[in-house]
Amino acid sequence: MTDTDRTTAAAPGGKQPFDLGTGPGRVLVWFYGVFTVAAASRAIVQMILDFGKAPLSYVLSAAAAAVYGFITYSLVRGGEKARRTALVCCAVELAGVLIVGTWTLVEPSAFSDATVWSYCGRDYLFIPVILPVTGMMWLRRARPAG
Repeated sequence: MTDTDRTTAAAPGGKQPFDLGTGPGRVLVWFYGVFTVAAASRAIVQMILDFGKAPLSYVLSAAAAAVYGFITYSLVRGGEKARRTALVCCAVELAGVLIVGTWTLVEPSAFSDATVWSYCGRDYLFIPVILPVTGMMWLRRARPAG
């Protein structure tokens, strides 16, 4: 059985394999999916229409979209390797939100336009700072007993 096998066969010790996309994981998949589309759409439009205005902001929004997309994929894929990878990506996401959020507060002139993570996600109801914390809590809970 591979890491990504989604069969209902019992894992060693009689426990069922854990599906990351069940229960609260479904809500996380939905939020990460929506944020992937929102951040990617925003970044693509901004890069096409006015890249020279704020390249740093637009590249950071595109990076946020890539991180969101990878986490979404990992949650849907499931398995222990995907769980560990998603956990690392959530930590990277949280670091990005906190670094960019703090940077926009300390030196707002460094950004000619807002990013998804500006002011810790203020324009997105602070969901960009709440989502990785919630994701890490879910992924740590989803760790197989062993």
